Amino acid sequence: MKTIEVVAAILRKGERVFATQRGYGDWKDLWEFPGGKIEPGEGPEEALVREIREELGAQIAVESYLTTIDYDYPAFHLHMGCYLCRVTGGELTLKEHEAARWLSRNELDAVAWLPADRTIIELLKKELRDTTNQSKTTGADMKKAGRIRSESVRNSLKMRQFKSSSAKTRKNELWHLWKNPVLF
Repeated sequence: MKTIEVVAAILRKGERVFATQRGYGDWKDLWEFPGGKIEPGEGPEEALVREIREELGAQIAVESYLTTIDYDYPAFHLHMGCYLCRVTGGELTLKEHEAARWLSRNELDAVAWLPADRTIIELLKKELRDTTNQSKTTGADMKKAGRIRSESVRNSLKMRQFKSSSAKTRKNELWHLWKNPVLF
């Protein structure tokens, strides 16, 4: 069976990802992540940047590798590298696709995906959930980290003073720390 090597861009904007509906071929009307074939002498990230420029008329930055999907279609084997990306310039303009949507985590099951693209939906839901949780808790985590760091610095200073104090003072300070523990 023939193997076709392709790349797919998981374009992100906040908590949404960009999906396109195919406008041609055997899989017309099904949804996919945009991308395409890797040309000879081309690396995966180069191919992705070129494909998005050709298909959607926009510039992208490839941020990170997400996964590789191997899927057997009836006529060929697909080897698809999936990358998290963001648009850095231009407007997303449909040149080969019928439609496009920015989908939230909860909307990912609302479209009929190509079989290979369907296999990464659960992974993508987890990725979006992790990102969502991080963005919602960052402020509180930063405040908490700041408090803990401040307490840690104070405790460090107390330990330096403790080492240079008398035995009786050290005993009293140990008793106080034991009765009033502080997070490090």
